[in-house]
Amino acid sequence: MATVTLRGSLSHTTGDLPENGTLVPDARLTRRDLTGVRLSDYRGRKVLLNVFPSIDTSTCARSVREFNEKAAGIEGAVVLCISRDLPFAQSRFCGAEGIDKVEMLSDFKDGNFGKALGLEFADGPFEALHSRAVVVLDTHGRVVYSEQVPDISNEPDYQNALKALEHA
Repeated sequence: MATVTLRGSLSHTTGDLPENGTLVPDARLTRRDLTGVRLSDYRGRKVLLNVFPSIDTSTCARSVREFNEKAAGIEGAVVLCISRDLPFAQSRFCGAEGIDKVEMLSDFKDGNFGKALGLEFADGPFEALHSRAVVVLDTHGRVVYSEQVPDISNEPDYQNALKALEHA
């Protein structure tokens, strides 16, 4: 269980991020068009999971913008931006912001992704939402990099995440 702060208050996640070298759990998510997708559907590609509580917060929105801009040129890679927001909210944000190089996925139906990766908040003001984290997977779906952002108001380490994605 990870401990994350929000404005000085402690919150806990339901678990810890998967360790490097482990196969990421094959969680089910929902696309913006309401079709389902599994993480295993991305095997054969390098994958960056940008996970956050809600697209309607400034730090979360900034992370989507940053990865949309900076990861677009990495050959053979895909960036999945994942939250528990409804797909409609994700579509509204992408349309308004011109986000077109990352895939927005929702864990709204049952939270199985957040639970499987230990990212769901167990307590605190964001209980049941996902903590801010980045996980990079190689083409086989194995974790090669992960970062649990210790303070929810902080951004992830873009440089290290992108470097891991390039070399995955």
